[in-house]
Amino acid sequence: MAGLIILAICASVLAAVMAWKMWRMKKEVYQFAEHLEENLDNIISGKEMISMGETEDSLWGKVNEKLLRTAHIWERKEQKSIKEKKEIKELISDISHQTKTPIANQKVYLEILSQEAMSDHARGFLKNLEGQTNRLDFLLQSLVKMSRLEAGVIRIQKKDTDLRYTLGRAVEAVVPSASGKQISLFVECGEDIGISHDEKWTEEAIFNILDNAVKYTPKGGEVRIKVSAQDILTQISIRDNGRGIPAERQAQIFTRFYREPEVREQDGIGIGLYLARKIIELQNGYIEVLSEHGRGSDFRIFLPNN
Repeated sequence: MAGLIILAICASVLAAVMAWKMWRMKKEVYQFAEHLEENLDNIISGKEMISMGETEDSLWGKVNEKLLRTAHIWERKEQKSIKEKKEIKELISDISHQTKTPIANQKVYLEILSQEAMSDHARGFLKNLEGQTNRLDFLLQSLVKMSRLEAGVIRIQKKDTDLRYTLGRAVEAVVPSASGKQISLFVECGEDIGISHDEKWTEEAIFNILDNAVKYTPKGGEVRIKVSAQDILTQISIRDNGRGIPAERQAQIFTRFYREPEVREQDGIGIGLYLARKIIELQNGYIEVLSEHGRGSDFRIFLPNN
């Protein structure tokens, strides 16, 4: 009987010791997870990592040493990335500055030449030269914009603004080319469409799509712009009755330098839609296109309401 009592006591003590060890292990696991999460947060935010006072041979010591090495690697890569972006920014600025002056001078010289007496044949060459100069100027400006966006040099600065003003400036910029082709522009936009967006770059994106719509819509056609406020997103629809886009090419039109084979002879370099998509995506929005060959296109921009 006494033996059974002793055995029961020993079993109870053993169970208590095991329970205590399990409780201590569970506590250490929770502490380890808590400190690990805290140090990971510190790495992400760039703060100094904490130490539990453990030796390098302990589990935490080994993990902490790996975390420190990872943090140092990330820091070096971030510094390298910042340096590269700075160099790219300076390079883009140099290219923009170095090309702006000679092109501006070239335009002045062409304007002076246009006032001189010359044969019709020579004046035709002069007109072609003016066109090519303007094309080169547009090309360089577009490439600089694209490079700045891709390099992260340009920062999207969103603020709560009435979308009507941004849309109005984009439409105003396309009016001359639309008038030249006798294309009617219709705008449907309610009052107080206030959403958080970057005015300058959103205007650029809308203009690029409008410019394409006018460019590929035949003389006497129409372009309709409609803004619809939804629960989460605001939609800007730009619909034309132009040539349309075949279904098999619709995924390609937003890539850099893509131009449809049938429009190679028209002005353009194929980065307008690419820039538009990039600008809208940087604002957590997206663009979709609904089109049928020969029946026009409907480009839809979606921007978050906040």
